[in-house]
Amino acid sequence: MSDNELGTYLRTRREAVTPAEVGLPVGARRRTPGLRRSELATLAGISVEYLTRLEQGRDRNPSPQVLGALADTLNLSIDERLLLRRLAKASGADAVMCTGAVDPPSRTVRPTVRAILDRLEPTPAVLVNWFGDVITHTDAYDRYARPLGILDAGQPNILRYVFTDERARTMYPEWERVADEQIAHLRHEAPLQDPHVTALADELTVTAGACFADRLAAVPTPPRRTGVDLVAHPEAGTLRLAYETLFLPDADGRRLVVHLPADDATAAALDRLNGRRPGALRAVNG
Repeated sequence: MSDNELGTYLRTRREAVTPAEVGLPVGARRRTPGLRRSELATLAGISVEYLTRLEQGRDRNPSPQVLGALADTLNLSIDERLLLRRLAKASGADAVMCTGAVDPPSRTVRPTVRAILDRLEPTPAVLVNWFGDVITHTDAYDRYARPLGILDAGQPNILRYVFTDERARTMYPEWERVADEQIAHLRHEAPLQDPHVTALADELTVTAGACFADRLAAVPTPPRRTGVDLVAHPEAGTLRLAYETLFLPDADGRRLVVHLPADDATAAALDRLNGRRPGALRAVNG
């Protein structure tokens, strides 16, 4: 195994990208396969000297922002971005890590909160923390969210889904607004000095790239507590879901998000998803 796997990976990926793929003119004579270092560095917004140090293994601590910019420029897939991040961590990146002094987010649910969720059936409702982790949910939410892919991961996370799952951009026709709101929740509710929040932000800066990093760096705006989401559901068709956000007095910023049909067609579609006769859910139009 090479002691410079990160540098080797960056170089091989650079050499595999043609100038035409990144919008550069193709010269008649190019001795370098793929992109030149100077071309990749310019497109990624870093210096040629720094890229050279990374490829040669003389710098082993690129920031998540640099990794994200390189991943964007090289058009890396999600799997390739995950590999890039893993190689960077192995080489010494991600200096800010969770330590034993900081407890990981709890996944325990109080019996009273569980009882509230049970009483919300057949309404899609989900409990999340300020990291976007899905803590628990109603059965109706499972039937709604599982076909979207939100619950595929062993520990589902809304932020990861929205920014790194290609299906999210199809499922949410208003993806840009949905992404903005997820960042607003993170910026407004989570302590960004928390090592767990830092680790998640660093991860998504690499795996999602500029679409996440630029939003995180922008001037923060308060999140919306209520509104209407448009969802292109693969089984139920187009849904218009009104949502209300209820905050719980927990240390990790938990919020209960309740989805209600915003029109009669959505109410009927959710009833079909839940295997219930029409009328179990009523639209809150107006």
